[in-house]
Parts: sequence; C-alpha cells; structure tokens
Amino acid sequence: MPPLTTSSISSPEVHTQGRGVTYGALAYVLWGLFPAYWPLLVPAQPVEVLAHRIVWSFVTLAIAVAILRRWRPFLDLSGKGWLIVTAAAVLITVNWGTYIYAVNSQHVVESALGYFITPLVTVALGMIFLKERLRLPQIVAIGVVVVAVIVLTVDYGRLPVISLVLAGSFGIYGLLKKKVPLDAISSLTAESAVIAPIAVVYLLVLGSANTFTTEGTGHTLLILSTGIVTAVPLVLFGAGAQRVPLITMGMLQYLAPVLQFAWGVF
Repeated sequence: MPPLTTSSISSPEVHTQGRGVTYGALAYVLWGLFPAYWPLLVPAQPVEVLAHRIVWSFVTLAIAVAILRRWRPFLDLSGKGWLIVTAAAVLITVNWGTYIYAVNSQHVVESALGYFITPLVTVALGMIFLKERLRLPQIVAIGVVVVAVIVLTVDYGRLPVISLVLAGSFGIYGLLKKKVPLDAISSLTAESAVIAPIAVVYLLVLGSANTFTTEGTGHTLLILSTGIVTAVPLVLFGAGAQRVPLITMGMLQYLAPVLQFAWGVF
C-alpha cells in the first residue's frame, strides 16, 4: 500500500480517517486511565471481575442495539463471520483477564510494558496480513520504540509473560476487527453474546462467593459500571479500526501504555 498523500485521498476519505484517528485516540486514553478503576472493585477477585465485565458489557450493548434496532446484521452474519467473532471474543477475554490480574496483583508496570509491545505486534500484523507499508517517519518511530522495549525488558530482569500475553492477544484481536463484517457496536455485541453465557454460568457457580450483593450498594454499582467502562472504549476502538490502517491504530496505541506506565511508577 503506497504512502497516502493529500492529493491521493478524497475529502470523504480524509474525513473518515480523521474520525477514525479520533475514535482510536479516545479509546486508548480511556484504557490508559484504567489502572485507577479496577482496584476499586476489590474484594472481587480477578476472574469474578472478568465475568461481571463480560455480562454487564453484553447487557449494555444489547440495550444499545435494541434502541438502535440493529438486530438485522446478526441474522445476516455468515458462518465465517461468526467464527471470526468467536475468535475475537476469546482473544479479548484473555486480554481482559490478564490485564485485570496484572493490575490487582501489583504488576501495573509489566502490563504497561505489554501495551508498549502491542503496537509493534499490531504494525507487524498490518504489514504481513493487510500489506500495509510504513512511511519513513513511522519507521524511525518504530525503531526508537523497539530499542526502548528491549531496554525496558532487559531492565525488568525476567521474561515478561504478562506483557507478551497482552501484546499477542490484543494485536491479533485488532487484526480480526478489520475482518469482521459488522459495525463497531454490532461487532462487540456479537463478541459479548458468544462469551456471556460462560460468564453467567461462572457467576452462578460462584454462588455466595460472588461479591455483587455482599459488599454494599457502592460495590454493586461499581460492578454494574463495568459494562459501560468496558463497552465504550471497545466500541471506539472498533470504530477506529474500521476507518484507518492497522498501522495507524498501532501508532496510536502508545497513548495507553504511557498513561499506564506513569500510573504504575508514580
């Protein structure tokens, strides 16, 4: 894919890409603020938080789809489309669970390192599978990041397993979002629908150990808020990914780890 110039892009395309960059940037800023949010859900354990996050994000999105009357895309989705949606649902669940575990177990810096690595994975996937190409300034920027990631990894002192899981799962998730033939809200609703039944079963099995109704009204409201907190940035991310090259989304991703890394250090 040749470098895009102002003369080679029509005005509607420029507008679409501009909106895509805005959506992507907003998603990453919100994700960058997450370390301040998840610890508020203690004493809920990471897996319980993950299950509630899945269930309430599905409820939130289902209400949005009902209001917007967007059920038709689900009926028209092919078997291949549902396969992509299922794979995306599994990947984002792994990513969510790993991140919540990292934050609640005091591994914020390692999770931030994972999101420093993620853009490199995203850029590589865009080049390999979507035939996207880097411009010279992007090559220089990526080169600097590669050196920085190597230095941070060596300084960390051991293999950053959490970082690699976060980077791999979200990088591939971003690639799949380019392939799903659904708009951002419908796509995320379908993903939530695939994984929500498992989360509901887990919460039922958890029984009295479920902190949803045992830690006061404030805690219950915080658990309910995981639906909106989860859905909003993911919808923004999906909308951005559908409008701009994967490489561009990869470059924008550095907003989140910079904010997370600062939170972890200070």
